[in-house]
Amino acid sequence: MKLRSRCPTILLVALTGGCGAATSTPPGPTPSTPQTKTEAAAQKKTFVPSKRVTLLRTPDGGIQAQAVMQSGVLHLIYFKGDPGHGDVFYVKSRDECQTFTKPIRVNNLPESVIATGNVRGAHLAVGAEGRAHVAWMGSMKTAPKGDHHAAPMLYARLNDAGDAFEPQRNLIQSAYGLDGGGSIAADGKNVYVAWHAPTPGTKGEENRRVWLTVSADEGKSFNKVTPISPPDSGACGCCGMRIFVANPAQPLVLFRGALDVGHRPMNLLTQDAAKLTFRSTKLHDWDTGVCPMSTMAFADMPNFALAAWETEGQIYFAQVEHGASKPLEPVAAPGGTKRRRHPTIASDGREILLAWTEGMAWNKGGNLAWQVYDSKNAPLKDAKTADYGGADGVPVWSVISAVVLKQGQFAILY
Repeated sequence: MKLRSRCPTILLVALTGGCGAATSTPPGPTPSTPQTKTEAAAQKKTFVPSKRVTLLRTPDGGIQAQAVMQSGVLHLIYFKGDPGHGDVFYVKSRDECQTFTKPIRVNNLPESVIATGNVRGAHLAVGAEGRAHVAWMGSMKTAPKGDHHAAPMLYARLNDAGDAFEPQRNLIQSAYGLDGGGSIAADGKNVYVAWHAPTPGTKGEENRRVWLTVSADEGKSFNKVTPISPPDSGACGCCGMRIFVANPAQPLVLFRGALDVGHRPMNLLTQDAAKLTFRSTKLHDWDTGVCPMSTMAFADMPNFALAAWETEGQIYFAQVEHGASKPLEPVAAPGGTKRRRHPTIASDGREILLAWTEGMAWNKGGNLAWQVYDSKNAPLKDAKTADYGGADGVPVWSVISAVVLKQGQFAILY
């Protein structure tokens, strides 16, 4: 059976944003019909200011923050401009988000980045000696394009001087059909870029696969693109994906499959280092005939990685032991609204911060919420430190990004 993409038509909107810290207040209700004052008061919750989690607006009014903390330096990219064709900027902070460096534009060709749909934004990785690597789905205003003017999978790296990005390059060699965006990871001098697209010569979500290209020289050159997902798993066309390296030289990949028109499970790919092949594990089924436009997230802990994803409007995370092919039992975020999306996750090696958005939809912003867990994946509920909380005002087309500031302290950029 052939699948039809059910992604909405791309719309263009004007973006607004601010910067500075936000208070740790809970997400407000987002009803489909007006509430009475009594109903609103019944749903209202109060959170004390958090001593663990700092909520920060993305600098410069940007959206789609992607942050990496390495050796005490925060590396951050964000999007600005028309969501259909804008730019990505890179900054650093050496004082835990108090101040940031002057922004450097990542894409050398103006307006060559797309942000529409939340899933299509740029991804950031930091490799050897703090070099930033960025990969993104090209907008229709960029070049070169692939067959039939297909969107490119673009890549750029910070130059040796650290004051500019080298010219962007398209890494797709034959597997065109990029829709939901791609992802990037780095492990020292190794750089991994992945995306999903149909097998050349075919169409339809059932024929999509995850493709990978690897650089062993810090992004100077990349090897031949190869498919790493099973040929019968498909891939949800306008869902995002995520690649991550926790255990050296063993990348992990999260992507949403498309077995048929109504079956879209979340899958985890783990590499067998000895055979240099990938194993696929189904994490969760989701029976839906509409593309959910999902995003995913990873984080690292001493002996395992943390994977986070969405299933049916709820957020889950699971531990993946280094070298293992299957994760441990998934953990659901407390409560549930059926409108939770776009997770982010971070850990200081002892505790875990899981955060997500609520109420967001096509061309619609929303709120964020978060929960801190102990080392045994149990949610903490200390009223004195506020181990859970939220904020409103996540912009249209945006996502959130969590990092560790210092042990026991986290930040969420939105």
